[in-house]
Amino acid sequence: MAAIGNRGTVTEAANFNPDADAQKLRESMKGAGTNEAAITEILAHRTIAQRQRIKIAYKQTVGKDLADDLSSELSGNFRSVVLGLLMLAPVYDAYELRNAMKGAGTEEACLIDILASRSNEEVKVINDVYKKEYEKKLEDAVTGDTSGMFQRVLVSLLTAGRDESTNVDEAQAIQDAKEIYEAGEARWGTDEVKFLTVLCVRNRNHLLRVFQEYQKISGRDIEESIKREMSGCLEDVFLAIVKCIRNKPAFFAERLYKSMKGLGTTDSVLIRIMVARAEIDMLDIKAQFLKMYGKTLHSFIKGDTSGDYRKILLELCGGE
Repeated sequence: MAAIGNRGTVTEAANFNPDADAQKLRESMKGAGTNEAAITEILAHRTIAQRQRIKIAYKQTVGKDLADDLSSELSGNFRSVVLGLLMLAPVYDAYELRNAMKGAGTEEACLIDILASRSNEEVKVINDVYKKEYEKKLEDAVTGDTSGMFQRVLVSLLTAGRDESTNVDEAQAIQDAKEIYEAGEARWGTDEVKFLTVLCVRNRNHLLRVFQEYQKISGRDIEESIKREMSGCLEDVFLAIVKCIRNKPAFFAERLYKSMKGLGTTDSVLIRIMVARAEIDMLDIKAQFLKMYGKTLHSFIKGDTSGDYRKILLELCGGE
């Protein structure tokens, strides 16, 4: 029942007793009012695998679904965090994608955050889970909700076909850099398909080499060129892909920073990243955050949130 990654702030609880946890959660919801502190104490300090065991124990001993009970007892952002923590990682991703496309309007940032950062294996499982949970192919949902070149990039990412080897084809890397340059900076208008072909298909080591070569040819960083050549969601998705290839924890650190800086907080982004990365790479995200912004993620969350919502996020963040 270990964590899914080894750089998370949430790790396996020692002397784990799912029955005792289930009992405590039951008691936290009995009578008038809810004991949010008890819920946080348990759920923020168990791995996803351990929480699944608690869900089973709860159903056995209480005869009800833990998520349903918590859902009716809690509200607001705290509730969103708690319900997210109870889900398996691909189930949570599928749920977030579904919410991003439900009703009027689309939260494109959610589609980008998830699809640009997950591995082939993760995307394949998300596709399967989505189909099972929502009786619709994720690709169909995405194509029904997006359009143009942005849609094509997402569909490409959904095929989970990126080369995941570590080989760098030197001649191909130079060719790729040249083709991207000729498709963008070197001409009027932009041939976005060339960007898609290279950025969505090539492996990480190869792309890092392409980015170096691109800098040589064009005199610019690839991110700068993307900003100059593209706009809107297409710019956002290509930038996210480049940033994730270069340094995934730094990508998430920047997303967290932007969700909290300035007026108001984009809670959907803050919650999604804190829940999804807690047992994967939160330690690295925190280190990058400090390096990039000179402040701790902990201090940012503390200053930007309140109440039980703040408490559970700070637990997931782990100390300063």
